Amino acid sequence: MRAVICVDKEQALSVQETPMPQAGPGEVVVKIKAAAFNHRDWWIQKGMYAGLRYPIILGSDGCGVVHAVHDHADSFWVGKEVIINPGMHWGNDPAFHASTFKILGLPDDGTFAEYVKVPSSALYPKPAYLSHTAAAAIPLAGLTGYRALFTKGQVKKGSKVLITGIGGGVALMVLQMAVAIGAEVYVTSSSDEKINKAIQLGAKMGINYTISGWHKLFQSATDGFDVIIDSAAGDGFKHFIDLAKLGGRIVFFGGTQGPISTLNPQKIFWKHLQILGTTMGTPDEFASMVKLFEQHQIQPVVDGVYPMEQAEQAIRKMDTAAQFGKIVLQIAD
Repeated sequence: MRAVICVDKEQALSVQETPMPQAGPGEVVVKIKAAAFNHRDWWIQKGMYAGLRYPIILGSDGCGVVHAVHDHADSFWVGKEVIINPGMHWGNDPAFHASTFKILGLPDDGTFAEYVKVPSSALYPKPAYLSHTAAAAIPLAGLTGYRALFTKGQVKKGSKVLITGIGGGVALMVLQMAVAIGAEVYVTSSSDEKINKAIQLGAKMGINYTISGWHKLFQSATDGFDVIIDSAAGDGFKHFIDLAKLGGRIVFFGGTQGPISTLNPQKIFWKHLQILGTTMGTPDEFASMVKLFEQHQIQPVVDGVYPMEQAEQAIRKMDTAAQFGKIVLQIAD
């Protein structure tokens, strides 16, 4: 089969012939129709991720048709269109993942291939209203965003939510889910164009965080936020303490801007704030996320669709965060 291979760190992605995966006990083989990039793939290619191994077939997100199964009990999946939960072996405690937890695409070969092997427990029916490319965009970003927004953030109708760095896959999923359930959503970005696109998707207001004192503009325009969803951390995180309402929640799942070094503890405890870390989610959260998408007919934002042969060109869009939405590989017609 053909697959997109990351041969080593800082090396271009290339399409190569590689052996077909074979399903073992509890596993199935899925013929991939479309697969989507995440920043995780970018970090692995850069050699800046835990547990690296090369060569590796990247890709955590995928949509396709079940091709083969190992166990007779899974035979009903054969021929079914599915999306794949990339988080494997979460464990028994919904509060945190077990030591056995892993994400598809490292250490195991991922979805940037004509076929991929996954546990049958990772399969979910593809939402019928979505194309293969749209469905492939959902899994990792949708799951991460759902847990951040609802499990950790406890967002509900009428909640006032700030989403930072709009334009990335998770941030846009959070925006769309929050708008769908009736939350009041605000955004930040370094791009006025991305802010305008977010407003078209239902955001009430956005501010460019490259403006000096950007957080003060929010303070003058709002009475604060019930929930702030962030993926950058860094020194700018301190402004969230001022922007959060009394009893507010600040949820984050990334650290692209580095350590959080300047927080005022008095403000945090006096405002009764909660600062919550999260990543990925449970199988139950994945099922609830898919149900939410189906209920509200949410269309994931796709920045562009590329053939496998242009995988390197596609991932380079992430170098400058130029994308607005998910970048998808078309694996098969």
